[in-house]
Formats: sequence, C-alpha cells, structure tokens
Amino acid sequence: MSARFDSMLVICTRRIGDVLLATAAVHALKLAHPQAAIDMLVFDGTQGVITANQDLRSVLVIAERPTLGQHLRLLRRIWRSYDVAVSLLTGDRPTLYAWAAGRTRVGTLAADDKSRWKRSLLNRWVEFDNLSTHTVAMNLRVVALLGVVQQAAPVVSWSAEDEKEARSVFALLNSGTATFAVLHMSPKYAYKTWSAAGWQDLANWLQERGIVVLVAGGGSPEELRFIDSLLVGFPENTINLAGKMGLGALAFLLSRAVLYIGTDTAVTHMAAALGVPTVALFGPSNPIKWGPWPRAFDGTSSPWEMRGSTQVGNVFLVQGQKHCVPCLLEGCDRHIGSLSDCLQQLPANRVIAAAESLLVAPVIREDGEAAER
Repeated sequence: MSARFDSMLVICTRRIGDVLLATAAVHALKLAHPQAAIDMLVFDGTQGVITANQDLRSVLVIAERPTLGQHLRLLRRIWRSYDVAVSLLTGDRPTLYAWAAGRTRVGTLAADDKSRWKRSLLNRWVEFDNLSTHTVAMNLRVVALLGVVQQAAPVVSWSAEDEKEARSVFALLNSGTATFAVLHMSPKYAYKTWSAAGWQDLANWLQERGIVVLVAGGGSPEELRFIDSLLVGFPENTINLAGKMGLGALAFLLSRAVLYIGTDTAVTHMAAALGVPTVALFGPSNPIKWGPWPRAFDGTSSPWEMRGSTQVGNVFLVQGQKHCVPCLLEGCDRHIGSLSDCLQQLPANRVIAAAESLLVAPVIREDGEAAER
C-alpha cells in the first residue's frame, strides 16, 4: 500500500514524445491517488500534448535554455510545494527541480560516478536503462518507488475547442462518413525520414483503396518546404494539413482515421496510444525503447524486440532490413542532418503490406467503438 499524497509534481523536461509517454506514469499516479492534485513541469513548446489531460491540475513550463532569472522564478514557485516530486529523467536540472519541489523525491539516475552527487537529492531512485526497457516501462518503474503498482498506457487528450478546430480545418469530419488515412512524413531529424518515392507509392495505393490521404506536420517554414517537396506525385485530392492545427486538434483527427503511417515521431506515439491502426517506420532508433506503445499492451518491459518487423496490437512496426539495423546512431553520416540507408532503401511494398494487414482488422477508436472502413 502506497502512502497518501495529495500534491505531486511530475518532471519531464524533454521533447514532445517524451512528455506524451510520461502521461502513462501520470495516469498510474492518478489511479493510485485519485484525490491528488498532479502538476507537470515540461519545456515550453511541448505542453500542447498534455494541455487537455484530465489527470493534471496544471502544467508548468520552463524554457529549454532558461536565463538565471527564469530558473530562480521557477524554483521560488515550486519550492517544497508538493508532497512528492517525480523526475522521469536522469539529467541535472530535472533532478534539481525534484529536490526543490518535493518533500519526498523519487527519480531515475545513471549508475555511474558522475551521478553520485544527485543521489543525495532524491529519497529513492531507480537505475536508468537506456537500452532494454521501453520509456513507458521505465517511467512506471520510477513511480513504483512510491508503491504505485498500476499499469497504465500513454494518455492522448483533446478539448471541445480542439475538436471544433479539427472539424473546421477538415470539414469532411462533419459528414461522419469520411474514410481517411493520416501520414506524418516529417520527423524532427533527417535520419528518421523515409524516401520520397516510398511515400508517393503509399499515397497512390491508399487512393486506389478509396482512402483519402491527409498529411500532418508542423508549421515551421523548413518543415512545410520539406512536405511540399514530398507531395510531388501524390494524388490530386491529397489534403495537406501541415501547420494548420494544434496537437489537441490533431489528436481528435487521428482518433477518427482508419489508418496512420509515420516515422519515429511523437505523432506516431499519439496514433498508437489512441488505438488507431498504426504503421511505424523505424531505422536507426532502438525499437525496444522508442517503439510506439500499442493501446492495449499490458506488458512491463517493451512490446518490441531489437530487430525485426512485427505487429503488436494496433501497431505494425516496420524496420529497415540492413545488417546494421538498428545502429542506434544518427544516420549513416553520424549527424542529425544525415540520412539513413535502412530507411531510404525501405521498399514501399513492405509498408503497404503492413498497412493492408491492419486494414483487415476492425478499427477500435479511442472511444472504444468500432469504426466502419
């Protein structure tokens, strides 16, 4: 039996995907302590994925590279304000924030000499496994230090305003009969990208199946230019929604899709968590740690093996086939701007076969109801 905690701060100052995956730990805490007021501390710019999360009382933000003044203002705001603070990251800053905020502090740390000083800041900690434990499972191990034994999956949420936004941007949602697939082709880093020819073949296959192709993406000029370059050769009725809606609206849109195909991005994690039939394209990345967490998966380590393409629940993970996969490195030239041969040479027919296999099974939407194809 865990102790009673009435106020909690969960710290995940990293990227959007990390914040989304952290919602599984937040939900486990809420299940164990339904009376608790839970806040999250995240980097400014990542909060859109949790703004409508009903497990949270509020979301605190800090700049990724804050000034000294911003640091001090945050520390004053959180100083011993919580019964418990949970750091889901091994870094200096999240550990320090946990120490400042919580009367009880737990977290994850590397078991090396460099991390020795941080151990004194936490009441309890668990060794961080960066190789053979999924991020969701790793986060659940941290909250288990508080006696929380509930298993939970990532939570994707949206507000009524988000739904209204999605319906205004994509009017076919209002018909109730739209059959569409969402493609997310623009990961943050080039080494996670698939080939333009592959996307084009996939999009034309979807059109032949009578499925409308929607393209999702961010609104930065660089990303919009990249998406425009890929759309050459796409079906004429392709709908490009890149930069036209926030993450909450996109979550609602995804929940109505019959299929999602994407690379190793936060949006792919969103689709998987919603129960959308999801094809995830993986190359250099470690699927054990970063593969999308299927909606109904109830394991405790990872849904995925290090090598191989397979389906687990609503997710089909398609991995490149070169002998070096996964190399766990940043592209073939070892920097984030380089490409990865394992993805550039991934044939469209393998991705199409995975998509075809998912389309055979019924879609179970986020609301638990089957959808017609």
